[in-house]
Formats: sequence, C-alpha cells, structure tokens
Amino acid sequence: MVKPIRHVLHLADLSKAESAELGPLLHQTAAAVTEVMDPEQVYTCLWSHAGAVPGHIHFVVQPITLEVMTRFSAFGPGLQTALFREGTLPDPDEVTLICARIRTASAWSSSS
Repeated sequence: MVKPIRHVLHLADLSKAESAELGPLLHQTAAAVTEVMDPEQVYTCLWSHAGAVPGHIHFVVQPITLEVMTRFSAFGPGLQTALFREGTLPDPDEVTLICARIRTASAWSSSS
C-alpha cells in the first residue's frame, strides 16, 4: 500500500509537491514488487471508502500471478472483487518476509 503521510480524502486534495512525488513513488514500488514477486502484472488501484464515505486515500499495489487469475477465472476488477469476497488474508510471517525483500530490492534502494 502507498498512501500520503497527511490525511487526504481525495486525490484532488494532494498538493502539487505531493502529486509530483506520487507517480515516481508508485513506479518505484511497482518495480520493487515486480523484482521480488515476478508477477504477470502489478495492479495499482486507488481505494478510499470506509463505510460508504471517503476515507484516507491509499493505493493498493497488488502483484497478480497467472495462478491467481486461473484459480478465480478472473482478472482486473473482477479478480479484485473475487479476492475480496474470498476474504483470505495472507500469512503475516510471509508478508513480513516479502516486505523485507521489497525494501532491499534494487529498484527501491536505487531511488533513495
């Protein structure tokens, strides 16, 4: 997930400086996820609703593999909907390991 540090309800509420940082940050994050996970695609989607009202904006950066698309017979928004409906959460230990690998990925560290 990528999100602004300050509380922002709408993408249009970002300052020009925050907007200028967003594109490169999403690119660097997707590149690091690609390097570590080797997915078919990395979905990057803005989500902000909580209880049907705008909440803090955040971008979901989600690696998508052929195995996941095949398992759900879906892709794009249909796949994300199927994943949400399934409600299975990833193993916290595996997430910790993958996040550590992403932090040290060359695509991420070269942007520092």
